[in-house]
Amino acid sequence: MSHVSHTIEVIFDLVDKAIEEIGPDNMVQVVTDNAFNNMGAKRLLEEKRPHIFWTSCAAHTINLMLQGIGNLTRFKKVVDQAKAFTIFVYGHTRTLECLRYFTEGKEVVRPGVTRFASNFLNLSSMQEKKDQLRKMVVHSRWDSLKDVKSKKGKEATTTILSPSFWKDVKLTLTVFEPLVKVLRLVDGDVRPSMGFLYGELLKAKRQIKEAFGNVEARFKDVIAVIDKKMNGRLNSPLHLTAYLLNPHYSYSDPSIFDQPKISEGFISCVEKIFYHDEDMQHMAANIELKKFQNREGPFSKKLARNFENFDYNPASWWRLYGYETPALQKMATRILFLTSSSSGCERN
Repeated sequence: MSHVSHTIEVIFDLVDKAIEEIGPDNMVQVVTDNAFNNMGAKRLLEEKRPHIFWTSCAAHTINLMLQGIGNLTRFKKVVDQAKAFTIFVYGHTRTLECLRYFTEGKEVVRPGVTRFASNFLNLSSMQEKKDQLRKMVVHSRWDSLKDVKSKKGKEATTTILSPSFWKDVKLTLTVFEPLVKVLRLVDGDVRPSMGFLYGELLKAKRQIKEAFGNVEARFKDVIAVIDKKMNGRLNSPLHLTAYLLNPHYSYSDPSIFDQPKISEGFISCVEKIFYHDEDMQHMAANIELKKFQNREGPFSKKLARNFENFDYNPASWWRLYGYETPALQKMATRILFLTSSSSGCERN
């Protein structure tokens, strides 16, 4: 791809050829980031192959959430202060040597340019070394360094000695952490993440609200950033159906079956997965979903309750217990074995 212009048509042709090679019936989704040309290719693919989903990369989208939150006034200041301190220390050999002396060789994670989670890692790393950093900047060894007497050096010292800086670090980490956990889930390849993404994002939003004492005026702008990035990307019919068909969520909270938004997403997903097969659509949506919801047949077995453990694989669970609901089993295993990110094949 390096020698051609990445136009909508070029990307579409490339993806379409790959689908042809793999076999259209073996394909469920294409995952890319949200660049304009990818979204254009998505429209062309939906016209030609209406049964294939084109989804936004979850790792990319969560990174955008972290970027958006990090740019809010109350978080931007602390992120910039931590960044400025780290750049100053690593910019001079003597200050770096001094840092390593006080942290016993442990490094402060430096923020990266494109990965906004690295801001979280930078703050987290500083928080861990808080006492050592404070000892360092009041020590004669630090004070005697020429670079420390410069404007940036004085600012670095002030940052570390400021109680309000550390208070802001703590709050920022409390807000970033739930999203970074979801990022780790979707960015790794330990297990398929599609069945957990939507449920874990809802959990992250709850934890962020709790961090602000559930006071809407305090969390409103943070949740608005998350909702804006989620909308149309991480709450598609595919994500909602994966959430519904993962008993880890729907058996723990049966009200999920009654939520219009989720039912609508599920029906849309059924129509797409069994695009030309109305019998399978009818079986999955009108007959078999009820059996799953009411825990009939194999779903009622004692062994089937291992979904309470977060580390289980929902796709394998369906393969084992879904044999009396073949249409829904086929759909569930196809969806729940999916990844939700394209980061596995990117230059990370």
